Amino acid sequence: MPQTHELSAAELARQIREKKITPVEVAQSLLERMDALEPQLDAWVRVDRETVLADAKQRQAELESGAAIGPLHGVPIGIKDIYHIAGIPTTAGSKVYADYVPDETAVTIDLLQKAGAIMLGKTVTTEFACLDPSNAKNPWNPAHTPGGSSSGSAVSVAARMCPIAMGSQTVGSVLRPASYNGITGLKPTYGRVSRRGVVPVSWSLDTVGWMGRTVEDMALLLQVMAGPDELDPVASRLPAGDYLSGLESAQPPKIGLITSFFMEESDAETQKLTRAVLEQFKSAGASVVEVTLPESFNTAFQDQLLIMGVEAAAFHKPMYEKQAQDYRPKLREMLRQGLETDAVTYTRALERRLRFTADMKLLAEQADVLLTPSTPTAPLADLTNTGDTRFQGPWTSCGLPTITLPAGLAESGLPLGIQLIASPFEEARLLAAARWCEKIIDVHLVPPVAR
Repeated sequence: MPQTHELSAAELARQIREKKITPVEVAQSLLERMDALEPQLDAWVRVDRETVLADAKQRQAELESGAAIGPLHGVPIGIKDIYHIAGIPTTAGSKVYADYVPDETAVTIDLLQKAGAIMLGKTVTTEFACLDPSNAKNPWNPAHTPGGSSSGSAVSVAARMCPIAMGSQTVGSVLRPASYNGITGLKPTYGRVSRRGVVPVSWSLDTVGWMGRTVEDMALLLQVMAGPDELDPVASRLPAGDYLSGLESAQPPKIGLITSFFMEESDAETQKLTRAVLEQFKSAGASVVEVTLPESFNTAFQDQLLIMGVEAAAFHKPMYEKQAQDYRPKLREMLRQGLETDAVTYTRALERRLRFTADMKLLAEQADVLLTPSTPTAPLADLTNTGDTRFQGPWTSCGLPTITLPAGLAESGLPLGIQLIASPFEEARLLAAARWCEKIIDVHLVPPVAR
């Protein structure tokens, strides 16, 4: 029988609801994990043990009183340190925000709390969710990058210090660290979940996302957080769907394999594993067709980085002008370049991106889901950066919903994953196909420190 810290968010919610375990027992179990593992992993910025236990006792009292409870009642969640919680510091991993305490709580955090979740603590992020690596350690091998920018969230979930954690993605900051740590990560459609109350990087790219250990957990959080927000100008007005009921009844999907670029740029081991997984899917009844990337893909990644730099510079300009020396080197250089980029160059990049977005929507319509490796390689032994972002970035740029699933281990003993992509706002289809794939692969990765 699995121990408490090994349970997924959905499993914890069920056991709490059925009174097989109490919220206090869950919180104590995870805090004990932190005591044992956090000194080696540096995944957390702030954990207020007294508040966590007080919240757990409150959730327990609510359950015992027979009060109505939400779908995440008593489930602890890690929060990337760019999400605002009123009265609690949001440092964004930066000296620039060292003393910043927000007055309001992010919409997503408010929704999670209303669903009964317990805020376990703030997880480590790279500075302002950008380039310079954090101090978080990959639990599979500390000499290898854990990815970024949501590095602390990925590490804490993989190491079983929490069942699920919030991240964000502007290029590859949810899917890459999730894959590098052997867990599951979801980036919904751009605008599907409100970003209000999250420190921005790039207004036209930033997407809320999260990481856990099962597809069901991805669907559960989306069910809680998806929906319109009149005060977020880019949030979709489309109503949320039903993301949970179709998970277990999904039929074998039609999979569009993208061989150009994604397979070509992967190392031999990643290619071999991806093709082996595809053979598993075919044997189980899935159909696989090869699809071809549009010509607009060729400029998409560089345009995305340029757009991100300009939009980040627009947000940071007042702080940068006063405290440029307090920014870390890679972010400081990105902001400098962003401020120096002229309007014509930025506008042309936006125009090319519109073409790319339209092309990729058409590509996604050729199958139930598209499939690529999540990353070109397993996480490399290079702590000077957060890894190769090219396999995740395109899907953030065009806004399509994407999920990464753990698929196995490289010869190095480090995780490899596959990512699935669907049409805009087709998260229900994406999650159902991902759950089907998850059952077929049947891979459950546990890093050495968590065993």
